[in-house]
Amino acid sequence: MKKSILILFAILLTNIVSGQDDQIFLHNGKIIKGKVIRVEEYTIDFVYSNEEAENTYGKYAISKIIYGSSGREQDVTEKIEINGKDDWEKVVILEDKSFIAGLKKVGEVRGKTSMVNFQTGNTGDKKAEKKLKEAAAEDKCAFILLVSDKSTTGARNTLGGSQAIKTGVTYSY
Repeated sequence: MKKSILILFAILLTNIVSGQDDQIFLHNGKIIKGKVIRVEEYTIDFVYSNEEAENTYGKYAISKIIYGSSGREQDVTEKIEINGKDDWEKVVILEDKSFIAGLKKVGEVRGKTSMVNFQTGNTGDKKAEKKLKEAAAEDKCAFILLVSDKSTTGARNTLGGSQAIKTGVTYSY
C-alpha cells in the first residue's frame, strides 16, 4: 500500500512540475517546452524540458510565450507574410547573427546600383537596399542577414561615379 501511494505521489508530482513548463510558440508552428531564462531586446534564452544546456532563439522566430508558472501570455513578434516581390518593404535586414537563431536559411541575395551612379547622398545605398529586399521578397523570405555592405567612388569606377553593393543571406520561418 505504501509503495502504491509513493508511485501515485511521484506521478502526481511529475504532472505538476511538467505542467509548469513554459511554452514558446514559433512562427513556423512548432512549440518548444522548457523554461525561459532571459528575454533580451532581440533574443530569448531558454532550456528545453529535462535538459540543462541554454539555447537562444531570435525574437523574430517567436510568436508568443506562455509562462507555465503563472499562465501569463507574452506576445513577442508578429509574423511577417511575404507573398512576392511586391512585399519587399516588409523585409527586415538583420545585422547580427544571433537574431537569425530559429529561422531557416534559404539562399543568398545581392543588391547593387549601376557603375555609373551620379546620385547624391545615400541614394545609391537606398537603391541597393531596395534591390536586396526585392530579391529576398521574390524568394518569399522575410529576413536578410547583411554580410557585406560596400560602396565604391570616383577613381575606382572608370566613369567616376559611385556604386553601392550589398550582399546578404535570406531566411524564412
